[in-house]
Amino acid sequence: MKKIKYTLLIFCLAFLGCSEDNDVNIETVNITLKFTQNWDGTAISASDFNQFNFTNENGDLISIERLRYVVSNVVIGGVEKEYQLINIGENIGSEISLEGITKGSKSLSFTFGFRDEDNLDGVYADLNSTSFNVPEMLGGGYHYMQFDGKYKDVNNADANFNYHAIRAADITDPDNVILQDTSFEVDLGDIEITENATIEIKMNIAEWFKNPNTWNLNELNTVLMPNFDAQILMNANGQSVFSLGEITSN
Repeated sequence: MKKIKYTLLIFCLAFLGCSEDNDVNIETVNITLKFTQNWDGTAISASDFNQFNFTNENGDLISIERLRYVVSNVVIGGVEKEYQLINIGENIGSEISLEGITKGSKSLSFTFGFRDEDNLDGVYADLNSTSFNVPEMLGGGYHYMQFDGKYKDVNNADANFNYHAIRAADITDPDNVILQDTSFEVDLGDIEITENATIEIKMNIAEWFKNPNTWNLNELNTVLMPNFDAQILMNANGQSVFSLGEITSN
C-alpha cells in the first residue's frame, strides 16, 4: 500500500511539473490596433480638415473641422482596453497597444461609445478635461462622437453642422427624461494571430451620412444632441462605418 501511495505521489508531482512547464512556455504576442479614417476609400488625416473636399450621399459639399470619438470594451484574445478617445484633428489616441495575447485565432471587437453600464457621469477624468461630457439634462455621461464642420447650404453659403452622437434622450417631459442606449458593438470577426502585428481598423466617414439613412444637412445640422430621432438615425448609420483593414507584422 505504501508503495502505491509513493508511486501516485511521484506521478502527481511529475504531472504538476509538466503543467507548470506548459504554462511557462505559452507564447504570447503584442498587438497594436490602429484606427484610420477614410472617405469611401480616400484616406483622411488632420491635413484634410477645413477644406470643402467631400460630398456626402445627399450631394452636400462639406469640410471637416473636428472629429473625435470614443471606443470602449476593446477586446482581442481576452485582453481588454477599457476605453480610448481618438482625436483625429490632434492626432491623438489612434493606436491602442495590447500585450500578452496568445497565438491562434482570436476574435476582435469593441463598442462605439459607452454601453449604459459604463456611461457614468463624471467618472473618466481625461474625458472630463476635454469637454466630452453630456449635460445632465440630457442624461449625463459622455459623448460617443463629436463630428463638426461646415457644409454649403441651398444658397451655397457656409453653414455649420455638429454631428454629435450621444445616448438618445427624449426630454419632452423634463421630469421624466427617456434614455436609450445608442452605443453599438463592432465585431470584426476572428483573426489569426501568429506574431507581433498592427491591425488596422478603418472608419469610413462617408457612411455616417448614407447607410441606411441618407442624411440631409439642410434638415439635420445642429442641435442634434436633444433630438432623440436623430440619435436613432446615427446609431443605424454607424453600423456600417467600421471595417477590418490591413494586418502588418511589427
